[in-house]
Amino acid sequence: MKIIQHTILALFIAGLLLQIGCSPSNPSFVIALKPDKDPEKMIQERKTLATYLAPLLKQPVEIIVPLSSAVIMEGFTNKTIDLAYLSSTEMCKAIDLKIAKILLVGEIKGETSYSSYWLTLKEKPYTQIQELKGMKVAFSSKTSTSGFIMPYQDLIQRSLITPKEDPENFFGKSNVWYGTGYVSAVERVLSGEAEAAAVSDYVFDQNKHLSEEQKQKLKVFQKQGPVPTHTIAIRSSLSDADQNRILEVIETLNNPENEELRNKVFTSKLVRTNSDLHLKSIREALQNIP
Repeated sequence: MKIIQHTILALFIAGLLLQIGCSPSNPSFVIALKPDKDPEKMIQERKTLATYLAPLLKQPVEIIVPLSSAVIMEGFTNKTIDLAYLSSTEMCKAIDLKIAKILLVGEIKGETSYSSYWLTLKEKPYTQIQELKGMKVAFSSKTSTSGFIMPYQDLIQRSLITPKEDPENFFGKSNVWYGTGYVSAVERVLSGEAEAAAVSDYVFDQNKHLSEEQKQKLKVFQKQGPVPTHTIAIRSSLSDADQNRILEVIETLNNPENEELRNKVFTSKLVRTNSDLHLKSIREALQNIP
């Protein structure tokens, strides 16, 4: 009887140990990326990045692509996301919530800012946004830094609207459309449903979003900015030691042999910067948004 009891006890303990063993002793390091490219391409980029980072971080790496920044904010808060690629607008929110800090920012041609573009069809005569009073326009989305917030700030600086004023007061009732991303805004122009679209400069200057055939039909008629480059945000609740360790690992993406991967995932060189200075222009613009 004692042998049977001991056997049952041993099996019970083994079961408990198995359950404990199923809890990861070395949980995954989770990185959130923006869904701004072809999903098929992103699958391979995620796999390559995770494979590269895991041995350097000495833990499994999981890369996710949330459909909204709200998911990332929640992940930072509940400690299920460690690192994220955010726009400067989203970064401001994360800092204000005290859930994340800037780890690195993008540097493009030696600058940590870029431009917002107004695009229109090549045959259109427009040379500045003033000429589109009373006409239909498309913004990339209500939260897009370069596709709405900075173009809106430019309208204020040109005295076409006042802070917090509805842009329809300039463009006309029902003439302002908000998309679900850069391409959705450009498609409105290509289809003739809008006279102009506000987007990031890289939408037109690079080959990530539009086809050559689409770009051949378009032109830039106005620039505005500067728009702070995207940021790599790190969860604030990580220890200083972990944050420094992660910083050193992510910076290895700047090594010549890793530049191709870095550019595919994060667009450009990644550099350290002063957080307040980097976000200054977007914070000023955010104060004026309705």
